[in-house]
Amino acid sequence: MIATTKIHGFVLAGGASRRFGRDKALIEFGGGALIARLCRILQLAIVTPVQIIGDDEKYGRTGVECVADRWPGEGPLGGIITALETTTDSAVKPSWCVIIGCDMPFLTVESLRHLADRAATSQAEVVVAESTYGLEPLCACWRTSAAPTLRRAFEKGTRRVIEAMKQLSMEVLDAADWKRFDKFDRLFWNMNTPADYEEAIRMLKTERP
Repeated sequence: MIATTKIHGFVLAGGASRRFGRDKALIEFGGGALIARLCRILQLAIVTPVQIIGDDEKYGRTGVECVADRWPGEGPLGGIITALETTTDSAVKPSWCVIIGCDMPFLTVESLRHLADRAATSQAEVVVAESTYGLEPLCACWRTSAAPTLRRAFEKGTRRVIEAMKQLSMEVLDAADWKRFDKFDRLFWNMNTPADYEEAIRMLKTERP
């Protein structure tokens, strides 16, 4: 595993959740707020501090330190840049950041640890998961040194994370990498609507004895 001084973790919580109808980061899932569950999983995976990119008034009650998005309402790319620049400005300057979205309830400690471990030996600037649906930019490990390139793309008008990633050297972890962590074929499944939430609850129940 990557040394604790070389990695940091972030969960992005800045989305508007328009299709969901309420803040999906704060919905109850598995006994608590979904975002708290994901922060806990990420912290167990990388064994270093985890922060939320989002409003402290909304998410501070989770007990996780929050960092305000420097470009609120501009999409997840701004949140990713905020995370990378936050670590660059800190006293302890990690080489990598694992950054995940707040709407993938079935991510696991083992899968995120694998992502971090692969980054530890990678020469790329971003190590990203690829599912059957394509690249999963909100489940990726980013070098902090990629921040200037991403900011330049952002300032030129790029808002799609995948488009910005194309300006970096990438290592893609495909289905062969994830199969052992995804026996239910739902590792990267995300929730965008209330119907998705009901389906996620049903899925969760099927995993329990």
